[in-house]
Amino acid sequence: MPKELQTYFPPPETAGGWRVLKDPIAIRSLGGMDPERLACAWEYNEHSRAKIKTTEEQALNPYDTRIIQDAQSSAVLIIRRGYIVGEWYKNSDQTTRWNIHSCTKSITGTAFGMLFEDSRKGLVPGGRMIDLNSRAYRLIPEGYPLTDARKERITVRHLLTMTSCIKGEEAGIFGVTPSTGVGPFEMALGLGMAANGISASELIGEPGSLWDYSDPAFAHLALIFFRAAGVELKAYMQDHVFHPIGFQSYSWDQFGGETGHIGPHTIPFSNVRTTARDLARFGYLYLAMGSWEGRQIVPREWIELATRTSQSFNRDYGITWWVNTTGSLWPGIPNDAFAAMGYLGNKCYIIPSLDLVIVRTGDGPWPWDDKPFLSLIAASVL
Repeated sequence: MPKELQTYFPPPETAGGWRVLKDPIAIRSLGGMDPERLACAWEYNEHSRAKIKTTEEQALNPYDTRIIQDAQSSAVLIIRRGYIVGEWYKNSDQTTRWNIHSCTKSITGTAFGMLFEDSRKGLVPGGRMIDLNSRAYRLIPEGYPLTDARKERITVRHLLTMTSCIKGEEAGIFGVTPSTGVGPFEMALGLGMAANGISASELIGEPGSLWDYSDPAFAHLALIFFRAAGVELKAYMQDHVFHPIGFQSYSWDQFGGETGHIGPHTIPFSNVRTTARDLARFGYLYLAMGSWEGRQIVPREWIELATRTSQSFNRDYGITWWVNTTGSLWPGIPNDAFAAMGYLGNKCYIIPSLDLVIVRTGDGPWPWDDKPFLSLIAASVL
């Protein structure tokens, strides 16, 4: 761990916040970055357009109704050696809260990593035991009777690594948008249709046999966490992570519970809204291997496990984090790089070997090619 991280942790924004370098000479000497090249990364962000899908890509996902769009507003924040060395805003500012969409999954994954450690130490209410190999549906009584007998074999690991075989994007289900009269958790459990008429009742294979990015699968984790920990994801993270690291400016939505439906519970896969500066704190916590001001908040072992390839079907995915373990996700970027990544180009990248945390938030473009953006920043390291 870089020496600077042993002594510097940013106070909350209400108490002064991140230390910032603006003078080009200081950016070079203290931050170890080339300010001119950093500015090029912002220029790429500001002027990049949505990547239009090819006919073949559209054919692979004919039910994908997500809008191809350019950004109207965005932010970029680059931190090295504990200093903000680059910070830019377009139609936004330091107080703008962004829906970071699926970056939320990495926050949920963190909660589970901590819950597993609590369980190992006997700190979970009622002495409940839970780990990656726990059978998921044994913690979801609402899921019985099972809509597919194979669901009995789904583990928490399968849900966290997108290998549960619960229908997701490959099957045409994007997000969790139920049909009229169906609750979101009922839809995720296969007890009702999605708005596009597709049902998640039957698995697309034996659990653990393939990879599919599935928000319905991830929705199960809200029910499991509440059942195992006895508190909501939001409340747990607020007390155990957000407050200790000064993560102050945020909201986190719930869904479900209407007209007798299951819930409400914290949305585990999306809808954290926060600022670029506070999202950077979360990335900085991971850069510091879970430690903050001498206190181990997130188990180091969990960070090491979650930020490398987790299965053989998609080597670019760890446990709720996108990873560059094999160098295939971001060619030319160090293999230890990993990121929380969400819809509309919301990202939090961590590159430990370069001592970098990079946050990009916005309302587009989508889809977005982030490889040139990262390459420009990596090339700025002196």
